[in-house]
Amino acid sequence: MNALLKFSRKVDWLNSQIGKYVIWLILASTVISAVNAFVRKAFNVGSNAFLEVQWYLFAASFLLASAYTLLNGEHVKIDVVYSRFSKRTQTKIDIFGFVAFLTPVCFAMLWYGIPFFVKGYQSGEISTNAGGLVRWPVYAMIPLGFALLLLQGASEIIKRVAFLQGLIEDPTIKKIDKTAEEELAEVIRQIAEVKANLGDKK
Repeated sequence: MNALLKFSRKVDWLNSQIGKYVIWLILASTVISAVNAFVRKAFNVGSNAFLEVQWYLFAASFLLASAYTLLNGEHVKIDVVYSRFSKRTQTKIDIFGFVAFLTPVCFAMLWYGIPFFVKGYQSGEISTNAGGLVRWPVYAMIPLGFALLLLQGASEIIKRVAFLQGLIEDPTIKKIDKTAEEELAEVIRQIAEVKANLGDKK
């Protein structure tokens, strides 16, 4: 189990890093959309390439961040029913869901997505729109995104099994770092305590 937990930590680290940087794809898509709209309105000039790269970036952010979403427990759940059970029962439901639903869907998407990407790459498929882009980069996001989601699903299963065995704390509890304001308040409190202690000594 220690080896599996080590693997789980590496998967969590990988998807947390990807999640931190994928957000910039949303910003890039927004900027491109704004520039494209401005140029079209101001100069009556448009480009299908600009339109397509927007949904390329959005598709990439959606697919690549799906594992990060699962890692942080932000996926959709039926909490009205789920929350009524004990923590151990919730954990068992999670494991069943990951094994019976998430894993097969990921394997199916990889089974069909990899050949789809390979075919597009080998053929050099290009958008039928005038000035359109090659399609294989966005096709590559399908197997890549579901591979990351499959890995994260395996990580979540490992953590929940370890939790049931009493080896780790509840993996669903979010560990939120202190905000800048909270850190500043903590420093001020420590300084005040030091001053108070020095005053007592005098």
